[in-house]
Amino acid sequence: MNIPQWVQPACYGAAVGAAALAFVGFSYGGWVTNSGKEKYSVSQTAEGVALALTPYCIARSKDDPAAVTVLAELKAATGYNRRGVVEKAGWATPMGADKPNTQLAAACEVQLGKAV
Repeated sequence: MNIPQWVQPACYGAAVGAAALAFVGFSYGGWVTNSGKEKYSVSQTAEGVALALTPYCIARSKDDPAAVTVLAELKAATGYNRRGVVEKAGWATPMGADKPNTQLAAACEVQLGKAV
């Protein structure tokens, strides 16, 4: 059986084209794997919950008798320490939870930072 000469370069071209298409699709085209989709879904859900609970955190900060002290400490803190101040104050601990929600603390810290 004789294979035409153009078959080998065509196969190489198809392989290189497929690799280039996959690279461009996953890098810039928004393609994701199943595990990537699940990670994105979980992070988006957690961010949504944090945004929904931010008013709760703000309300707890207004009801706290030590709010003035905590807000002064928040104003003096920098970077990740700001989130820790909100967590330590207990404002980012949802009802029924044992520990603070870090994403809620970060969202609450941003909103409180605007007010301070």
